[in-house]
Order: sequence, then C-alpha cells, then structure tokens
Amino acid sequence: MRLLLDVMCGGLDSYLRMCNHDTVYAGDRGLEADDALRALARKERRTLITRDVALANRATNAILLESRSVEGQLSELAAAGVELRLAAEPAFCGRCNGPLEPVAESVSTPEYAPDPAAVDVRRCRGCGQYFWRGSHWERVAETLSRIDRDRAGNAGDR
Repeated sequence: MRLLLDVMCGGLDSYLRMCNHDTVYAGDRGLEADDALRALARKERRTLITRDVALANRATNAILLESRSVEGQLSELAAAGVELRLAAEPAFCGRCNGPLEPVAESVSTPEYAPDPAAVDVRRCRGCGQYFWRGSHWERVAETLSRIDRDRAGNAGDR
C-alpha cells in the first residue's frame, strides 16, 4: 500500500515500512495543513492515515484512527484491512522511506552494522542507513504477532 501518515500518526512509519508499505510521514515533508495533506495523498495516490475526524471526512481515501498508542493504531489499521506482516525482502528504509538494496558480502559496513557475510544487511539508497534483522526487528515482530493474536481472539467472539 501507498500510505501518508499525518503528524499525529508518526509512530507508525517504521512499522509500516518494515511491512513493505510505501509510507510517507507528513512531518518529514514539513506538511501539517489539511489541504496540503489531501493534495499530496491525491497526487501520489496514497491512503491518508489520520486521527483528525474532519480531515478524514474530507479526504478521498482515508483511514481514521482513534487510538493514541502505536499498538492501538496498528490494531485499528489491521482491522481496516492493512496487512501487517514483516517483509521477507524489506524494500523501504525505516528512517526515510527510500529504497533498500542488499549489501554484498564483500562490502565493508560501518562499525555499528554487522558483517554482510554473516547477516542479511540492506542499505538505503536515499539516506545511506544500514538495516538488518536485529533486536528492533524482533520487537516489531512480537508487537505484530500480539496484534494478530488479539484479532484472532476477537474474531472468535463474533
């Protein structure tokens, strides 16, 4: 999915990118005005995700969230049909939404990143950040698994 997060939903960006959703955060582009958000969503064919009722009602394609917590917002997105599964082949940078490319085993990485000969490492072509499946990936996986279990449990109540 191609998504646009308003400034009230910025905590979702890395989660959605890790699930291979092309996700723009309005704050990264300096956008706050409703008209600018709606124009960008239309121009780039993005679904607007917001907590602003009036904005959601005026947007062509929007998902209105009520929760203030990231986990609650993720649950609402899952209920709205947004797939929340970690990508087997991550495509988007968690920091800037730029395209990720695999790092060859022969490439030397910065000190903070693991050896690409031992771990699948990717690099953002936009900002140069390196990514791999480390502890952050595991925490996100646990959160998404919990949301999935909760949804499955609630489906049984219907």
